[in-house]
Amino acid sequence: MQKGSYYMLTMQKYHGLGNDYLVLDPNKNQIALQERKVAMLCRRNFGVGADGILYGPFWENGKIKVNIYNPDGSEAERSGNGVRIFAKYLKDMGYVTKRRFVLATKAGDVEVEFLDEQGSRMRVNMGTADFLSAALPIDGWRHEIINEPLMFHGSLYNTTCLSVGNPNCVIMTEDVSCQKAKALGPYVENASYFPNRMNLQLCKVESRKRLRIEIYERGAGYTASSGTGACAAAAAAYRMDLVDSKVTVEMPGGELLIEMAADGTIFMTGDVEKVGTFTLAEDFFS
Repeated sequence: MQKGSYYMLTMQKYHGLGNDYLVLDPNKNQIALQERKVAMLCRRNFGVGADGILYGPFWENGKIKVNIYNPDGSEAERSGNGVRIFAKYLKDMGYVTKRRFVLATKAGDVEVEFLDEQGSRMRVNMGTADFLSAALPIDGWRHEIINEPLMFHGSLYNTTCLSVGNPNCVIMTEDVSCQKAKALGPYVENASYFPNRMNLQLCKVESRKRLRIEIYERGAGYTASSGTGACAAAAAAYRMDLVDSKVTVEMPGGELLIEMAADGTIFMTGDVEKVGTFTLAEDFFS
């Protein structure tokens, strides 16, 4: 939409359990999405404000693809909440009409199944967890790190590291708080062990069927919820035989149901809500 000498950008905003994303559709907008612009859009109080940007849809080998960006402008391999949000957007805009479809991300394909007519609740096949240090990667390690002590900010923490499409560090602890996540998160994210930086989940086992986590994400900071973080925490706890194969993961923003199949496949079930439509003049970037 042209107005005067500048171009109007239109974005949709959704959230999954308080984890909010802007959807920027290249088929409806003319913009070269750069790191600086991503950071400006996501900046709260000065921009629209979001935990990231979902850029798409694109079509690749017959599949719909989305590019996912953190609020610092870096690209994320995958986001569980982002996948659900983008699937809801695709349904809202008529890009998909089937109950099930495959969405391509940088970390590989995920299968989405809508559980209601509105597409607000869905079950996502998130693939399998990889505990090998090379998958993360972790410098100086050549084996799985399962409940092993690692040093962060001068203290040892029993740590489990795994990839669920993106790298995660799960620390089992009784101190699962916003304050602790914010204090420890930057040291885990930027620890020398992790050349590609790291996501942190502080995790408390409430029962065989319930976990409670706090999250600090690379490139984003403290977040109210994380789909991949919930999957990582559940997979780590299950690997250590602390929970059953079906577990509810509680986060400040809400709850996700995570299921581990016999073949290792992780399924995530949760909700998405639309916030609204935002129109922004391109001179915002000048």
